[in-house]
Amino acid sequence: MIIGGLQKTTLIDYPGKIACTVFLSVCNFRCPWCYSSELVLPEKIIKQPRISEKDFFNFLKERKGLLEGVTICGGEPTINKDLPQFIEKIKRMGYFVKLDTNGSNPKMLKDLIDRGLIDYAAMDIKASLSAKPNFQFSIFNFQTNAKPKIKKSVYEEIMGEDIKLSDIGKSVDFLKTEKVDFEFRTTVIPDIHKKEDFLKIAKWIGGKNVKYYLQNFRPEKTIDPEFEKVKPYPKEFLEDIAKEISQYFRICQVRY
Repeated sequence: MIIGGLQKTTLIDYPGKIACTVFLSVCNFRCPWCYSSELVLPEKIIKQPRISEKDFFNFLKERKGLLEGVTICGGEPTINKDLPQFIEKIKRMGYFVKLDTNGSNPKMLKDLIDRGLIDYAAMDIKASLSAKPNFQFSIFNFQTNAKPKIKKSVYEEIMGEDIKLSDIGKSVDFLKTEKVDFEFRTTVIPDIHKKEDFLKIAKWIGGKNVKYYLQNFRPEKTIDPEFEKVKPYPKEFLEDIAKEISQYFRICQVRY
């Protein structure tokens, strides 16, 4: 496990909690609009300063009584086989734990929740499962010398070759069983999302107790530099979407 960063205090990342955020490097997605390339691309990860687990847990010990929770994000945390042991140590120190995930590892997600290791889960919804990619990039290839494939969806374009589209659906379905407090969220990106896409998403992930948040795209340090030229939608566009699909959710809001 590689700890690629630590935000020592946040009032935003963990709803209702004063928390810190720990960033785990390495990801099994290659979203070209992602602005955390230093946690995703191997050639950047090796150049990044790392935080040892010893230093991280010493930090938590020092902040006991000041912080309530720990947000674990990435990268993609669930690709780390030792994540359960990592979280167990955090929980033994008395902290609440929030996990940010892309939903690609439903087996680990279920295991963590069933064992009571997660108090809050936030899953990124990249697009509807059927959304067609209208962007192209060739530098993100998960298989050496692999022949280019014709991708049928946005998800299939950005996922690693060992991930099944059904894994994303399984994670959504499991979270909707409400065994833990959770939310879904989508970063809204011009050229990727159109207004009609969100009705498909709402019908897929919606539910009477589901919280869904829209957040605007930030054209900063994107994995594909072309996305730094993309102008974000105006906030009114996101607010209109939230109103139109709010009937499908308990909470549907724009997060600023």
